[in-house]
Amino acid sequence: MPRFLKSPVPAAQVSAARADVAERVHAILDDIRERGDDAVRQYSEKFDGWSPDSFRLSPDAIERIISDVPGTVLDDIRFVQKQVRTFAQAQRDSMRDVEIETLPGVHLGHRHVPVAGAGAYVPGGRYPLTASAHMTIVTAKVAGVPRVAACTPPIRGEIPAATVAAMHLAGADEIYLLGGVQAVAALALGTETIGRVPMIAGPGNAYVAEAKRQLFGEVGIDLFAGPTEILVIADEHADPFVVAVDLLSQAEHGPDSPAVLVTTSEALGREVAEHIERLLPGMPTKDFAGPAWRDHGEIVVADTLDEAFEIADSYASEHVEVLTENPRQALDKMHDYGALFLGEGTCVSYGDKVIGTNHVLPTRGAARYTGGLWVGKYLKTVTYQEVTDTSSSALLGEVCGRAARVELFEGHARSGDVRAAKYGKGTLPWNDEARA
Repeated sequence: MPRFLKSPVPAAQVSAARADVAERVHAILDDIRERGDDAVRQYSEKFDGWSPDSFRLSPDAIERIISDVPGTVLDDIRFVQKQVRTFAQAQRDSMRDVEIETLPGVHLGHRHVPVAGAGAYVPGGRYPLTASAHMTIVTAKVAGVPRVAACTPPIRGEIPAATVAAMHLAGADEIYLLGGVQAVAALALGTETIGRVPMIAGPGNAYVAEAKRQLFGEVGIDLFAGPTEILVIADEHADPFVVAVDLLSQAEHGPDSPAVLVTTSEALGREVAEHIERLLPGMPTKDFAGPAWRDHGEIVVADTLDEAFEIADSYASEHVEVLTENPRQALDKMHDYGALFLGEGTCVSYGDKVIGTNHVLPTRGAARYTGGLWVGKYLKTVTYQEVTDTSSSALLGEVCGRAARVELFEGHARSGDVRAAKYGKGTLPWNDEARA
């Protein structure tokens, strides 16, 4: 039976805050539906102190902004985008179009067709998440999306130059300095100056995530998102200092970010807790990491490694680090996670920033039914059918007539009857003209 060395705050405290966010987002969306650009501008000024003549950056403005970005930063952006592009292309190459012949002259197939446009939301706020530009824009372009409109907020009235550079180098067709609910709403609903898109991808704060949730259906989204999560599975062979550092690396995302350790070693669990208490006061991001660990940190002790894997699956965590003697066991033992990070040589931060897999991943248990953002999210798998053999069409018509009448669909049945009669030996007793 698992034992808790540290437990989180009760779930009821968290759900109350979510209800308030949902109500406020609903009001903003209604206003933007009604007033379009005027409302978008009002909220941008209110929340970000930002109201330029145009939210969209011109090519000349983009060029000027990028010219101020240090060369090393641009080189690093290009390096990371190459990693993301390489992996996304491998994913795309694995998705083959299909066509088979199931009966003589009966051809069935599917094709992978990119969405006509996508909105990429690249967060700013407390952290300018430059890497999100790689994950959302590069992946969409590899999928073949012809129009990618990207939004990122100004930061304290300043243009986030590195983020703009990343968006441009990733291949964004339109770049808007616009953030928050107003950006998501403008992309999803369209305004007088911002064309709507069929799909929106990218992480964001609680308000952005809630806006995507409420708009889902009117627009496609990558996935429902909440605070970022980390779960570390560690046995007695793990380095407790490394475990502590890695837990805090994700806790710094925000005060509501869960950080969970599941270990088969109680001694290691206690050492990790001690390291965290020692490291936290000196972290520049302790204002976020501290409350996250205090309220959402957990240490769970399992009796066996198999039990540890089962416990980890029950969390369906966004990021799962496996710091055990044989980390690849998790590939066979686990099935509910956003992404696995196997062994001490890798870490969640690599996935977030540099390694090439996508960092837009399911949270709040969504890993039970979906994976994260990948090239396939920007593709629609659509089917087609063609019958070129008249004998096969006659056979299908006979079966269709019988099958449809079992379900009381007479109109469907008659479509089958017509072909059975035209191409075979069927009759049309329901056709007055034929009886005459």
